This record gives sequence, structure tokens and C-alpha cells, in this order.
Amino acid sequence: MTPSTLATAKLIARRLRTDGWRPVARTAAAKLAATAVDTWNLAEPHLPLRDTDIMDSRTRVPSSPAPYKAGNLRVGWVCTPPAAGSGGHTTFFRMVEEMEERGHQCTLFLYDPNDDDASRHEETIRRHWPALRAGVRSATYGMEGVDAIVASSWPTAHVVAGQAPDGVHLFYFIQDYEPYFYPRGFLYALAEESYRLGLTNVALGAMIGQVMQSELGEPPQAVVPFGCATDTYRLLEHAPGTNRSGVVYYAKKKVDRRGYLLAKLALEHFHALHPEQEIHIYGDTVTGWDIPVTNHGNLSPQDLNALYNRTIAGLAISFTNISLVPGELLAAGNVPVLNKAAFASGLLTDPDAVWAPATPQGLAMALADVVTAPGIDERAAAVAGRTRLGWADSRQSFARFLETSCAGVPLESPSGSPWGGRP
Repeated sequence: MTPSTLATAKLIARRLRTDGWRPVARTAAAKLAATAVDTWNLAEPHLPLRDTDIMDSRTRVPSSPAPYKAGNLRVGWVCTPPAAGSGGHTTFFRMVEEMEERGHQCTLFLYDPNDDDASRHEETIRRHWPALRAGVRSATYGMEGVDAIVASSWPTAHVVAGQAPDGVHLFYFIQDYEPYFYPRGFLYALAEESYRLGLTNVALGAMIGQVMQSELGEPPQAVVPFGCATDTYRLLEHAPGTNRSGVVYYAKKKVDRRGYLLAKLALEHFHALHPEQEIHIYGDTVTGWDIPVTNHGNLSPQDLNALYNRTIAGLAISFTNISLVPGELLAAGNVPVLNKAAFASGLLTDPDAVWAPATPQGLAMALADVVTAPGIDERAAAVAGRTRLGWADSRQSFARFLETSCAGVPLESPSGSPWGGRP
């Protein structure tokens, strides 16, 4: 019996003891159906937006020019329903919180192509993002009553371009070059089209601006700096006699750009080199690996910071824009090992980050070098002690750009170049 089969059998036995046969049978039937669909390719491909929401930049009728408005604004923020631990939503909501703190009225417009009911997601938002005060509505019921609307992803950019009320300032907060999420095809083309729909494009980090210039021939209208949650992720005092050990990895099994299969093979190679080093996995729970791992599931930021402080190194893979993980590891004194990728390495220039070839052996050897280097605790203190850009800078830059754009006032970027210039 394989480890995954044994784990499944134990889960079924536990469910039988607690729930009885009927719910277990329903669950088993659903899993069998899902397995059959996957095995025999019975599932139809699906769009992450309704076909009626697809916009074409060549035929879209632009809305009337939005009137300039200074002072307090009513801002709508369009996103998909968030799940606990979503980094993209967390970053987007940081921008919302900044605007709320500056006295603006904010509303979240949730877009779900399969369900118009946004109320069922409000509990998740309030529980996991308690600082957010914005109201919650469905984007498909209309987005009236706002002065500005901010899209957060390529499907929501299409929705905003097609459904925004007339005479509203439209923005697109871009956290990654989203065509790269897909192979060349229809979804790639739809994501690429989202940047041409007439919204004011605001990129998070200069790398996105450079890729947009290279791929589309046009830069975003503004670039705001990529930050790190240095107020949450920081060095903790260790109890006497305790030392850092082991490595940590954030698993996202269904997000190919985060390199799950590469990470799995790399960590298996690493375990062969250093079986004494515990491997901690958080995010998705992993099963069926040929090596022992410790699954933590989704962790709160505070618990995650504690895990970063217990471990020596972290494996942080991305094939598009860099994730939040490397900066958080560094702030906690943990050394991130990353795959060499021009997209990410141009953004993270921290001297303590370790870049390795995007191969299982290359990443495993880099992890091995980090965990066997002398002076682990001294290095952790030095790594955590470096000055890093916090999210306050990103939040304030975005808020100032949105405010001045709506007021019709030119604004110089922190670097001294105009926001609308080449990044």
C-alpha cells in the first residue's frame, strides 16, 4: 500500500467513526467522479469569467471622461472572492486599507462568474482581514455610487471595462504579468487584452513595467514599489539552548508558476543530502511524497513568522513576478533559495538571497550550502537587520497616484520621474 493510499484509508476510517457511513459514501462518490473526470479528460475547459464579460479593446466604446474630484473619494475595488492566505488579495487589500485610513469610502465588488451572491464571502474577509472596513457587494449587481474603480486581475479588468458606470475613473492594479500564467492560447490573449482596455495601469514593481514595455510596447501609467510586511515578519528571540534547523517551503500545487513539481523533486534531493534536516511544508497539504515532511497547512502570519524563525532556509520558487515569501523570509532572518529567473531576480536584489539553477539538483545543493554554512544564528541576525522597504511605501505611493489622478493633478514619483514616464 502506498503512503497516499494508507493516508486515505486512515482518513476514511476516522470519518466512519465520527460521521457514519452516509456522509462518507457521498464524499467517496464525489471523489470517484472527480477522479474519473481527471483520468479520462471528460471535463470541459472553462473560462474564469462569463463570456458576456469579455471585452475587445478595438470595439469597446469608451465612457465619458470622468470629472476631476479632489477630497474624499468613493472607491470601488473589484476582485474575486478571497480565500484564507491569498497573497494577491492581501496585497490588494493593503491598498484598500490605506485609502480607508486617508478618509476615503471603499467598497469591495466581488466577481464570481458562477455565483452572484457576495454575502457568503464576507465572513472570510472579516475573519482574515479584520482591518478592512469596506462594504462588500457583488460586481454583477452593478458598481454604481463610486468615483473610481480599481480592478485587481485580468478577468476583473474585463468586467470593469464593460460594466463600470459612465464617468468613473478606472484603474488596474497589476501584481504580475498575467498572460504568463497560461500557455500561448485564448486565455493568454484575454489576459494580454486586459492591459489595452483603457484602464489606468498601475504596476507593482518595476519588473512588471519592463515586461509590459517589452511584450506590449507600452509601459504602465505608474509603477509603485514592491514592499514587505516588516511589521509582522521580524527576528524573534530564541529560548536558550534552541537553534535554527530545517527548511521551509510554501506549497501551491495548482499554481504552476510557483513550481510545485520542481520544489518536490528539489526537496527529495535535499533530503538525500541532509536527512537530519526537517522539511516543513505550509499552504497546501502534500501527500504521497517519498520523504518525510511536516505539514502545517495554512498558518496565520504570526505563526508563519515563528516557523521562519525556527528554520534556516526557505525554498521560494516563482517563474513570473516574485512572490511575497522571499521578503518575509529575509525579514525573519531566514535565507531564501530561489530559482534563477530574470523576471524575479530583477526585483529582489537583496545580497542575502541565494539564486540557483531551476533544476532539482541545483536548488537542493543551494539549500545544502545554506544549512551547512557556519554561524547560522549570527547570519540570521545580520539578514534580518538589513533595512527593507515596508508596505507603507507601496500603499502611500498607490494612494497618492489614485488621489492625484482623480483630482487631475500631476504627481512626481518618489524617484523624481513622472508617473506616466517609462518605468
